[in-house]
Amino acid sequence: MDRMNPLDASFLHIEDGVNHMHIGSVAVFDGPVPAFDDLRRLFAGKLPVVPRYRQRVRFVPLDLGRPVWADDPHFDLEYHLRHTRLPGDGGEAALTTLVGRLMSQPLDRERPLWEAWMVEGLDDGRWGLVSKVHHCMVDGIAGTDLVSLLLDRDPDAQPLDAVPWTPEPEPSEAELATTALAELVRSPYEQYRALRSGTRAPRELVRRAGEVAGGLRAYVGGMGRPPHSSVDGPIGPHRRWAPARSTLDDIRVVRRGLGGTVNDVVVTAVAQGFRELLLHRGEDPAVVGIRSLVPVSMRSADARNVFDNRVSALVLELPVEVADPVECLHEVRRRMGELKSSHEIDAGGALFAAAELAPAAVVAPAMRLATRAMRALPQWVVNTVITNVPGPQEPLYVAGRRMVEYLPYVPIAQGLRIGVAALSYDGRLDFGVTGDRDHGIDVEVLAAGIEAGMGALVERAVAASAEADAAAAANN
Repeated sequence: MDRMNPLDASFLHIEDGVNHMHIGSVAVFDGPVPAFDDLRRLFAGKLPVVPRYRQRVRFVPLDLGRPVWADDPHFDLEYHLRHTRLPGDGGEAALTTLVGRLMSQPLDRERPLWEAWMVEGLDDGRWGLVSKVHHCMVDGIAGTDLVSLLLDRDPDAQPLDAVPWTPEPEPSEAELATTALAELVRSPYEQYRALRSGTRAPRELVRRAGEVAGGLRAYVGGMGRPPHSSVDGPIGPHRRWAPARSTLDDIRVVRRGLGGTVNDVVVTAVAQGFRELLLHRGEDPAVVGIRSLVPVSMRSADARNVFDNRVSALVLELPVEVADPVECLHEVRRRMGELKSSHEIDAGGALFAAAELAPAAVVAPAMRLATRAMRALPQWVVNTVITNVPGPQEPLYVAGRRMVEYLPYVPIAQGLRIGVAALSYDGRLDFGVTGDRDHGIDVEVLAAGIEAGMGALVERAVAASAEADAAAAANN
């Protein structure tokens, strides 16, 4: 029985019939399509590697503690692993429609919080694997590691034999309550130990406290109401999804010719995509503006195989008013540099850490109340979310078939009608755009704008590199 951390639990508390808090992906494989029984055997053999896939959420009576993970005594692989085929001639349009519909359905909280759909009928004889995993199980970084564990690096790998599994006895309601109460009694002592440890290095403690305080000021300073646009507002329970494609070679070309980090280039391409979307909708990017939440991983190298959420976040004003892609990149770099120097990341991490000290009986009802309030009141902090997750950089296989694309899905929540995820895999960098079905009918415009923005950056970077090389040759 494992207790959730506060951030994991928050993804459960804010979920309702409209806010579906599962992340996902669309893995595309070269054919031929394997037999479904072969895929089932593969999953059955890999389940011991990811025990969370056979655990379900148990809530503590009266919210005396955060929810826990416990073995599901009725685990049924047949329920979680499913099989379908695209209608007609298939194709990408049918795939995007299917993904939107699958992601519109919440996961069953009485079972382990994941599903995987084998999808036949893709273009060029390919097939796919659409996965859904609740955000309370993993963040983006851990999620890619989880996929890496389920798939194989060796195309000739044979499925592992299924290992007999006996679930641990489920805790009773009384056990859940008494364990939570015992932890509440112990927690003041643990807090005292942490405080005593911190005071052994008072100078470092003061320095860190100053950085966090500065970051909190930056957070508060950025929380004014952004200009309203069609990108933000109430959402319904149904989703649309569209992919955009690029490569890590494109990123390298842009960085060599124009500078910036991988994330700078990704955010710039997305900003250019949002500019195109606003223009398509008849809105002036210079007036409207787009403010994005940008999650930042706080996961250390030794924690990559721990499947929970370890993130902080920045709030970035996207320079959608800048038409020129190179100037847009320079502005993204400047704004990101200011945010990083303001210690917003430290402040975000401190806020999540502070949640460890708050009683679950206070946090859980507060999160649910806030979710209900957001339905009645406009959300005014951010307009969208942009995630950028580094995925596996070597080919992965299932039943000997190579995964050729790995397309992400990011959830949206009340007040955020559109979200964008970027995910790298084996030299590719692909995007997934999630939209509310009723208000994001043109998500493919944003996806096409991202591809166009990346293409324009590459073109300008090649020209800049050629000019720099010519100048260097002339000087020699």
